[in-house]
Amino acid sequence: MKKLFFLLALMMSVITTQAQDFAVEKFQTQSGKNISVTLIKHASMEIRVDDYIIQVDPVSRYTDYSKFNKADLILICHEHGDHMDPKAVEPLLKESTLIYANQRSLEKLPARTVALENGSSVRVNDYLNVDAVPAYNLAPENLQKHPKGVGNGYVLTIDGFRIYIAGDLDMIPELKDIKNIDLCFLPINGPTMTPEQAVEAALLIEPKIFIPYHFSNTNVQEVKDKVDAAGKKIEVRLREMQ
Repeated sequence: MKKLFFLLALMMSVITTQAQDFAVEKFQTQSGKNISVTLIKHASMEIRVDDYIIQVDPVSRYTDYSKFNKADLILICHEHGDHMDPKAVEPLLKESTLIYANQRSLEKLPARTVALENGSSVRVNDYLNVDAVPAYNLAPENLQKHPKGVGNGYVLTIDGFRIYIAGDLDMIPELKDIKNIDLCFLPINGPTMTPEQAVEAALLIEPKIFIPYHFSNTNVQEVKDKVDAAGKKIEVRLREMQ
């Protein structure tokens, strides 16, 4: 019997070790729901609301998703390989898993996937709402990489706690409509925001907490310093999300 308990404990350790390698941000809603955000890498993260599990843009080159618990909800911003990976989605599925993605991702994802257009809003359960918001480029050299109306960002409202996951975009005018955000993720590199645009966007949105993500070799300390210097009540947290 002792040997059996030891083996079960070892198995649980293997299952949870992978997730423990990443930074985890923890929050609590006003009515007492516990939210934890595991920051995996680049645009990939896991959001837990008590025992409810949301995976955002899972990509297998960043981690082994077979070592994570099955997801209740999977969100895909767009079809590029650093956001959408069917090999990462597959081990996360259970019979009841919901998948929401942009239209162009559908052909490579399981048949149960539901396309959300910019402006769509889904009430997932009694405490979770998902809004699909625009994510595209304005810079002429990047117009074909992230065209308008194709990719999604997401605003998750979890028992009143609001998380903005921007997806791939630069300084688009629709950012003025992103309001009352508790936790904000903005991309900083290549065909997404420049450091200057990220600072401008953060000061426009004014989230309580801003975590730069999708940033490759960008000097995100510079972004933090400039947001801090602006004197607004925005806490910038730098994590390994390059």
